[in-house]
Amino acid sequence: MTKSNPQSLGKMRWMLFLLGTFKIPMIGYLRPRLMELTDAHVLVRIKCRRRSKNHLNSMYFGALAVGADISAGIHAFYFAKKHNLKVSFAFKSMHVEFLKRAETDVTFSCEQGRLIEEIVLESHQTHTRINRQIDVRALNTAGELVATFVMEISVKVVD
Repeated sequence: MTKSNPQSLGKMRWMLFLLGTFKIPMIGYLRPRLMELTDAHVLVRIKCRRRSKNHLNSMYFGALAVGADISAGIHAFYFAKKHNLKVSFAFKSMHVEFLKRAETDVTFSCEQGRLIEEIVLESHQTHTRINRQIDVRALNTAGELVATFVMEISVKVVD
């Protein structure tokens, strides 16, 4: 992160912890780790362990969905805080393609932070809800692509 950026990685990790503890228990149960967060991209890791595995010893669909959710959504809160705005944020739809079993820890990557910032600012200017599709990639520890997600986010800046 650059020094001009008011959001530290530690503060965003704390916000994610609080979100998982008090608002979205599934996030708290899986204990995802925010690895990197910049204006442009985010990396989130979920460990493949008992809490996140299915009966085939690969990462459960729900755990993969949580990782994609966080990596696509945390930028909305990041930019809301950066621009001192309050956002109402939700997902409208999700399209996922599973390419191979996720049998190791999975890192979720979203490289569309700038687009999400534009969405937040457009919603603030127009006072309307803005919907856009965001791409998320899920990679195993060997760097192999295990899934791709297209998450349709819906953002509205509220007063």
